[in-house]
Amino acid sequence: MQKYYAVRRGKTPGIYLTWPECKAQVDGFTGARYKSFPDRAQAQAFLEAKDSHNKTSATKKSSKPKVSNIDDYDLVIYTDGGSRNHGNFKGGHVKTSDKAAWAYHINGNDQTYEGTGGEFGATNNRMEIMALIQSIIRLNELKINTQNAIFVLDSQYVLNAITKNWLNGWKKRGYKKADGSVPVNVELWKQLDELLPTIPNKTFEWTKGHATNVGNNRVDELLNETMDKM
Repeated sequence: MQKYYAVRRGKTPGIYLTWPECKAQVDGFTGARYKSFPDRAQAQAFLEAKDSHNKTSATKKSSKPKVSNIDDYDLVIYTDGGSRNHGNFKGGHVKTSDKAAWAYHINGNDQTYEGTGGEFGATNNRMEIMALIQSIIRLNELKINTQNAIFVLDSQYVLNAITKNWLNGWKKRGYKKADGSVPVNVELWKQLDELLPTIPNKTFEWTKGHATNVGNNRVDELLNETMDKM
């Protein structure tokens, strides 16, 4: 399906038909604003809209979850995980030959940084945690981990563990759930718990997957490219 990338604030604002064209307009541009849409009309409407930090009217019209203004952050990080396995339906099981991958996209400091990787026999949930872990590791490697950051994920599984303090609860019980069972992917949760404090100024937010969020669509594209090559 053809996507339309609208660059409202960038080197040359306009509508672009590919991610590389869009990326060329936002890389190196402070406060870039861009988004992808399924049709040109929506892209044009976004292009013509005015940026505003006042969301009062939008809040009154909609009961949707709050969406942060990315201009308020130095770093915007998108992460995603995916799999092509036999466990994607009730009663299904992951096979050792099934493909899975993770990806992250970091936008900040007038640059974009990306990373992706894959493994066989992994679940979608495992890849979602891996994506977040790898993004934090990259932020530390780049030495930009102390900047104000927002992480945008489409995984309620990962977000709930952090924002609803499930992870802290597991840790207090010796990495066990209330019923005494060990959380799936416990070794990754332990690694994530050690990494989270290295990003002191952070916000986590959910976005609908495979919709109009250009960053989320980009990480989905990256991880699928990885699985294509596996």
